[in-house]
Amino acid sequence: MPYYWWEAGAMFGSLIDYWYYTGDATYNDVVTQGLMFQVGSRNDFMPANQTADMGNDDQGFWGIAAMSAAELKFPNPPPKEPQWLALAQAVFNSQAMRWDNSSCDGGLRWQVFNYEAGYNYKNSISNGCFFNLAARLGAYTQNGTYFDWAERTWEWTEAVGLLDANTYAIFDGTDDTMNCTTLNHLQWTYNSGVFLLGAATMWNQVSTDLA
Repeated sequence: MPYYWWEAGAMFGSLIDYWYYTGDATYNDVVTQGLMFQVGSRNDFMPANQTADMGNDDQGFWGIAAMSAAELKFPNPPPKEPQWLALAQAVFNSQAMRWDNSSCDGGLRWQVFNYEAGYNYKNSISNGCFFNLAARLGAYTQNGTYFDWAERTWEWTEAVGLLDANTYAIFDGTDDTMNCTTLNHLQWTYNSGVFLLGAATMWNQVSTDLA
């Protein structure tokens, strides 16, 4: 099997969960070293060794790992280094700037740069990671701007047809050269997973507000 950079971000996120649920700190130093090695010159998980062919979903998985570290109070890096919350926010900020209204009435593209194969593809995992991160940043900071972005992303995904409003099936993606009028109906569990956690976070916030 080939190696994918995003999978390493997901792995470090899993090891943060492992530490939280078991109390075993054996891998903590490795996790911190691995995450910090990939933050890049702008502290937004766009390192030179990966940026040339990066997808929004790739960066998103690293941002989600940093978000988990902030939420679970995983030990922060040394004070002179960027902290977990700041890293998650930097990923969100960089992706919010890429929200593309030039086609399909919005959405994030799969790939970051226009020379990459897949740049014309607006897919569920890129938008799902962004939705997930926005919802969790909103809950963590209580900043309504994040919630607004989460709602916008959910509504766009539903409006374009990638999220079925009746069955909640989530389809893989759509082509903006056709103004997103056709869908790739493949379904992947990680698409469902990132939307499910983001939706649960939003529901918990609504429940708290109504209490």
